[in-house]
Amino acid sequence: MKKKKRTLGKALMILMIAFFYLPILYMIIFSFNDGKSLTSFTGFSLRWYQHMLESQDMMTALYTTFSIAILATIVATVVGTVAAIGLSSSRKVIRNIMEQVNNLPMMNPEIVTAIGFMLLFITFKVEKGYVTMLLAHIAFCIPYVMLSVMPKIRSLDPNLADAAMDLGATPFKALTKVIVPQITPGIVSGALIAFTMSVDDFIISYFVTGSGVKNLSIVVYTMSKRVNPSINAVSTLVVVIITIVLLVINLAPVITAKRVKKGGAVKRKRWVPAVAVCCVLAVAIAALQRGGITGKDRPFEGQTLHIYNWGEYTGENIIGDFEEETGATVVMENFDSNEQMYIKVANGEAYDILVPSDYMIQRLIEEDYLQKLDKSKLDCFDKLSDAVLGLPYDPNNDYSVPYFWGTVGIVYDKTKVDIEDLEREGYNIFLDQKYKGDVYLYDSERDSFMMALKALGYSMNTENEAELNEAYEWLVQCVETMDTEIVTDEIIDNMAQGRKALGLIYSGDASYVMAENEDMGYFMPETGTNLWSDAMVIPKNAKNPDLAHAFINYASDYDGAYDNSSYVGYTSANQEVMDDLSGKGGDYEGINAYIPRTGNENDEVFEYNADTKKIISDLWSRVKIAASNAG
Repeated sequence: MKKKKRTLGKALMILMIAFFYLPILYMIIFSFNDGKSLTSFTGFSLRWYQHMLESQDMMTALYTTFSIAILATIVATVVGTVAAIGLSSSRKVIRNIMEQVNNLPMMNPEIVTAIGFMLLFITFKVEKGYVTMLLAHIAFCIPYVMLSVMPKIRSLDPNLADAAMDLGATPFKALTKVIVPQITPGIVSGALIAFTMSVDDFIISYFVTGSGVKNLSIVVYTMSKRVNPSINAVSTLVVVIITIVLLVINLAPVITAKRVKKGGAVKRKRWVPAVAVCCVLAVAIAALQRGGITGKDRPFEGQTLHIYNWGEYTGENIIGDFEEETGATVVMENFDSNEQMYIKVANGEAYDILVPSDYMIQRLIEEDYLQKLDKSKLDCFDKLSDAVLGLPYDPNNDYSVPYFWGTVGIVYDKTKVDIEDLEREGYNIFLDQKYKGDVYLYDSERDSFMMALKALGYSMNTENEAELNEAYEWLVQCVETMDTEIVTDEIIDNMAQGRKALGLIYSGDASYVMAENEDMGYFMPETGTNLWSDAMVIPKNAKNPDLAHAFINYASDYDGAYDNSSYVGYTSANQEVMDDLSGKGGDYEGINAYIPRTGNENDEVFEYNADTKKIISDLWSRVKIAASNAG
C-alpha cells in the first residue's frame, strides 16, 4: 500500500514538474527557430538572438527591468527588514494593526494598486517614467519582505539584543552582528520574492510608466500583438539570468563554507573594487563616445521626439536611422487599441506624433485634440498613393498623413475551401455548415459587425438600430451553429499553420500568412469591406511639432516607408514602395492581400459615431456570452 502511494506521489511530482518546465523548454527550443513561426520549427538559427541584441528597444527594456528590480529589491529589503524588526518591539495592538495594513497591498488586485499609484502621480503632477516605476516597485515589494522576515523575528529570543548590549555591544552592533545574522534566511527569502515580483510585474508598471520607459513585460506585451519570435529569445535570456542568480545565491554559501573549513577565513579580494571602478570607467567612456560629436550637421541635435504608436508597427531600422540623420532622440511608446490611446491623449499626456486609425482621427479632430499640419514643412504628399489620400475623415489631409492602409477580408485554406463557395456566399460562408468547427471569428466588435452588416447587404456605418440587431442575430447564429473560435492576433500564426479553413483577418496579417504558406489565399466579397487607414497626426499639446513634421517626412519617404512596410507587412502609403514590394522580386510578389482593393463602391471607411459604438459594444458582449455558452 505504501509502495503504491509512493509511486502515485512520484508520478504526480513528475507531472507537476513537466507542467511547469515543459513550456519553458518549448520556448527555449523555439528561440533557436530559423522561421518566424511560434509553433513550427523549421531549422536551427541564432537570428532571433541577433535581432534581440540589435533591438535598442529590447536592450533598453532589459536594462530597465533588471536595474529597477535590483534597486527595488535592495531598498525594499532594507526598509522591510528594519520595519519588521521595529514592529517586533512595538505594542501588540500596533503590531496587529500594522500586520493587517501590510497584508492589504498583497491581497488587493494589482489593477487597483496600479490605478492608485497612477492617480497619486497625476494628482501631484509627477512626470511618469523611470523614477515613478522604481517608487511603485519599492512600495509593492516591501510587504513581501516584511512577510518573510516577521516569522524569523518571532522565533528569536526577545532578550537576545539586550544580552548583546549587556556584553558591551552598541545597539547598532547588536542589530547587525546578532539579530540580522539570525534572521538572514528570512531576509534572503524576502529579497528573492521582491526581485521576482519586480521582474515579473506588468500591470503596475504599465500604469505608472511614461516618457517611453518600458520594462520587458511591457515590451513583450506589445510584441505579442504580432508574430515576433524575439519574444522567445528575450524570455530565454531572462530565464538564463535568473538561473545564474539562483545558482550564485545557493552555491556561494556552500563554496564559502568549504573554503573556511579548509584554510580559515576567506581573504578579501582587494582587486574587486579596482575591477568595479574599471567597469564604471569603461561604461562612462562608452557613453561619452556614443554621445560625442559626429562631425555631421544634424538639425535637431539634442531634441526629443515622443511617438505613440501601435506595438510592432515600426520597421527595424527607421528609428535608429532617423536619430542618426537628425541628431534627435526618439522615445516610442506603444498602445494596443485606439481607445487606450484616446484615454491618454484625453488625459493631457503630451506626444509629438500619434498613429491612430481613421475613425479615431475623426473623433480627435471633432474634439479638437489635433493641430493642423504645416504643409510648407511637408514634401511627402506627392509620394503617396492617391487611393489613400483625401479619405472622408480628413478630406484635405489637413490633420493626417497616411502611414499604413489596407482592407479586412477572409483568409482561407485553398485545400479546404472552394473558391466558388466564397464567390457565391461571401461573408455568409461563415454560416455554411460545410465549414462547421473550422472557422475563426476575429475578436473585434467593429470588424465582426462590419462582416455581419455586409453579409446582410447593409452599410457598415449604419445608424439603424434594427439593422444592427439583425447583424447581432447573424453573429449569434454564427457562434452558436458553427463552433466558431473567437481569437485575436493568434489567428496569424494559426492560419499560417493551416489550423482552420477560414477566418476574418486584416490584409497586412494575411500578407504574412500567405508568405509563410502558399496554400493560403485572401478573399474580399463583392458586397464590400472595410477600407481602413492608420495615419500620423500631431496633437495640439505636442512639444516639438517641427521635429514631428521632419519624422512624418522621413517615414513617408522611400527608405523609411520601405523599412516599415517590409518588416511589418502592412501596405505602405508610399506608391513606389507599394509597387516595389508587390512587384517582381518584392517581398510580397503575387500576394493579393498586400494591395488594397480600390474601385468597389461597396467598400467603406469606418466613421465614428458615439451612439452606434455603444450599441455595438453592448451587442458584441452578448455575442461573446452566446459563444461561451455554445462552447
